[in-house]
Amino acid sequence: MELQNLVPLEAVIPNLKVSSKKQALQELAAFAAELTGLDARTITDVVMEREKLGTTGVGQGVAIPHGKLQGLDQLHGVFARLANPVDFESIDEQPVDLVFLLLAPEDAGADHLKALAKVSRLLRNLSICGKIREADGRDAIHALLGEQETSNAA
Repeated sequence: MELQNLVPLEAVIPNLKVSSKKQALQELAAFAAELTGLDARTITDVVMEREKLGTTGVGQGVAIPHGKLQGLDQLHGVFARLANPVDFESIDEQPVDLVFLLLAPEDAGADHLKALAKVSRLLRNLSICGKIREADGRDAIHALLGEQETSNAA
């Protein structure tokens, strides 16, 4: 599973203007609703419930909100670069400007975890995140989502 397939070009938001974590999640849910045909409120509720378990702000300006939903037949992703960083209650207490929303079918099991791991590996790569932050528009960001993480093995 390639991230570019998980996040089609139309699911990349290069300059999302929001002022809070909640607003970011609501906007991403609305965008995901258009792509999946599911109700935006349902998506928001599932993602907000997951946030109550612990923040999905993983550090270094990155958040990976996610949830499982009835009615999905496959994994869906939406990626947003925020116009201005927002407080996401991240583990490193730094504001977030890169958000990858991952939605999975209720019975996704290991596929959901594999996709989360792949997204996490990509967005832990500081070089790729830097390029995404500097990228000029949707096409460039989408191309960067397809980059493979370079090995950092010692």
